[in-house]
Amino acid sequence: MALDEPLRALLRRAGPSLAMTDSEVEAGLRTPEAAMALLHEMRQRVTEGSRRLGDALHRMYRLRDQGDLDGARQQLRDVLAVEVVPYYRELAEGQLADLD
Repeated sequence: MALDEPLRALLRRAGPSLAMTDSEVEAGLRTPEAAMALLHEMRQRVTEGSRRLGDALHRMYRLRDQGDLDGARQQLRDVLAVEVVPYYRELAEGQLADLD
């Protein structure tokens, strides 16, 4: 991987949207190997967060449709207890507010 300035800029822009600190991102920009590890962590946060939220929404809709609003809410609370990606947290919070 060529760790050129456009790639460095992209990783710096992406970091905050994935709940990564500036120091985490900068540490990942020191070497090409560190950049690969950083990119892997970013991809993992997106993949896991998306899967976690999608699964919770599926369970939430099923429980909501069965009339179990407390159970539906709990699905979203469980996501919010572990999710770090701001976008996925925002989606879960919005869905939780819609249930209230």
